Amino acid sequence: MTALTFRKLGEDSLVARALDGILKSPKATVAGIACILLFLIAAFGPWFAPQNPYDLMQISIMDAKLPPGSESMSGGTYWLGTDGQGRDMLSAMIYGLRTSLAVGLVSGIVALGVGTTLGLIAAYFGGRIDTLIMRLVDLMLGFPTILVALMLLALIGQGLGKVMVALVLVQWALFARAVRGAALVEKSKEYVEAATCLDLSKTRILFGHLLPNCLPPLIVIATLQVANAISAEATLSFLGIGLPITEPSLGLLISNGYSVLMSGQYWISVYPGLLLVAVVFSINIVGDRLREVLNPRLQR
Repeated sequence: MTALTFRKLGEDSLVARALDGILKSPKATVAGIACILLFLIAAFGPWFAPQNPYDLMQISIMDAKLPPGSESMSGGTYWLGTDGQGRDMLSAMIYGLRTSLAVGLVSGIVALGVGTTLGLIAAYFGGRIDTLIMRLVDLMLGFPTILVALMLLALIGQGLGKVMVALVLVQWALFARAVRGAALVEKSKEYVEAATCLDLSKTRILFGHLLPNCLPPLIVIATLQVANAISAEATLSFLGIGLPITEPSLGLLISNGYSVLMSGQYWISVYPGLLLVAVVFSINIVGDRLREVLNPRLQR
């Protein structure tokens, strides 16, 4: 069998192990189903959302702050009530979920790519390149994530793309450190020495041989970092420095209802907060289960 066949079997075994481990845990299975449902709602939500809460032609200030189950001026029903601008909370939460998941996924994937590439380069080439990259990693990990993101957004301003850039800059270092540690172990093994003797390109050795054998810790970290990015974006938007008011997110919805929370209009802030907790909690449960399954040291 060729080296590609062996690598393909390893990848299939990794996926099969992950799925089998999730299905063997009732808690992880429920969390996985919840994640799938939430992602489907986010992907296809605008098709069945009662209204576009950010279209001024579809909302009415006369319907502002209606409690859950109230009738609208046009005859419809606001099942989760409305906010201070008269927007349907159910629709606003669907649109906010789309934005929060997009921020988490895009920033996580880009940070994964940047961190993985730098971690592989540091492990394979070593020397001054390794020292430079790892000192930069130590610098990034030496400060709290939210603090660094706040400083970056204070410099570059608000916006969806700017929030993603800030989250990528505070997340890539964790991936780089994890990949470097795994790649240093794999670098000294026979298949890497054989690839080097065959005079394969550095790119092929890094991404065709080292990377597939560093995937288990990467999958776990990527899953958990998506949840962390969603939480960080919600925190930044709640503080008023993340997304602008014209762009929906769960953090902004929570912030909008915070000032009237104690006056009895709880639904404006509580329902988006519960949805945010459900998203982060479900992803974290799946990530913790993957960590148990893919890390041999945690096997019973």
